[in-house]
Amino acid sequence: MKDTFKHKGLRQQLVKELKHKGITDEAVLNAIGNVPRHLFMDSGFLHYAYVDKAFPIAADQTISQPYTVAFQTELLQIKKGDKILEIGTGSGYQTAILCELGAKVYSIERQNELFKKTSKFLPKLGYRAKKLVFGDGYAGLREEAPFDGIIVTAGAPFVPKALLGQLKIGGRLVIPVGKNVQEMTLYTRKGEKEFDKEEFGEFRFVPLLEDKN
Repeated sequence: MKDTFKHKGLRQQLVKELKHKGITDEAVLNAIGNVPRHLFMDSGFLHYAYVDKAFPIAADQTISQPYTVAFQTELLQIKKGDKILEIGTGSGYQTAILCELGAKVYSIERQNELFKKTSKFLPKLGYRAKKLVFGDGYAGLREEAPFDGIIVTAGAPFVPKALLGQLKIGGRLVIPVGKNVQEMTLYTRKGEKEFDKEEFGEFRFVPLLEDKN
């Protein structure tokens, strides 16, 4: 588990590429520059860790493209101490970015294999989420609600009502909505039953799994 000068240099090149692609939030760019993405990937993919692409991880899932991670995180507009719910812990890379930004992170993973692996791995790197949960992301985490922000890191065919209901007034839900191709969608809660909706173009995600138990 080494993070060398070479890795740090490659991260700075990645940060420059993300700036070129339109990411402007300095805190998000700094987080991308600090989190060692190569440690979240299988060793066979280490050479690709700082290429702006998604790559396979365990359980037929992927580690998201750095641009997608940065784009979704920027939409959340995180302030230090914000309470953030992440749906789809996956490799833990996005979780680490949220922790790096000073968020209090609650994260749910549906794949037991990934949940076990990431639960052990994140603390070893010094990233401590408030709570990592094995469960159904569609249901959110009612006992910890409300949240300042909710980020969904898998494609959702529809927007789960439970997630909208667990936002604070003023809170933001960032979710890729659609079946084969997803539209990156931001919901901002304006009142008890009032939400603003904005769309930010097409992305491709692995599907969000519904609890089959």
